[in-house]
Amino acid sequence: MVSPPEKAIETKAPRPLRADASRNRDKLAEIAGHVFAERGGNASLEEIARQAGVGIGTLYRHFPTREHLVEVVYRREVEGLCAAADELAIHNAPDAALGEWMQRFVDYIAAKRGMANSLRILFDGNSQVFANTSGMVAGALRKLVDAAVADGSIRSDINSADLLQALSGIYSAPDTPEWREQSRRLVSLLMDGLRWGSEKARL
Repeated sequence: MVSPPEKAIETKAPRPLRADASRNRDKLAEIAGHVFAERGGNASLEEIARQAGVGIGTLYRHFPTREHLVEVVYRREVEGLCAAADELAIHNAPDAALGEWMQRFVDYIAAKRGMANSLRILFDGNSQVFANTSGMVAGALRKLVDAAVADGSIRSDINSADLLQALSGIYSAPDTPEWREQSRRLVSLLMDGLRWGSEKARL
């Protein structure tokens, strides 16, 4: 006797967001990145919603907790920094692209510092965001360094991993009102050091 076919299990895919809802979600994530960078740990979700032009209820519909929002913002910041490396490389000389990217790294660190507490919660909760973004920033920097070395516009003995370590050191700098401007000056000094002793500097 042939058994009747099993009834197919119906699975419903998540409904796509309406265009306006998708815009609201993107706007909230964009604004949150700026607010976290400017206000640090004092950034409020109410302020983020206000600047995005939506109510706090709309924010919570998209991001039920602060950590949900931080996870999206952190991924967006990493992807944006990496995309900037490709864009800068197209429109600038290799050393100029590297220098500008390093300045943008300061903004990335500012946002990351502002999300520090929530990022620790995500890390302790084994969030996949870190596994999914691991190595992306290092890879973007390595491409820029390799191009500038090949061009002869920075010294050839630079290791991109060492440079990333030096850049990441600004994360632990004291949180003062002058922190970002001081970090930009330090990055400029670091870039000057990369150019010193390069092939083009010796010409």
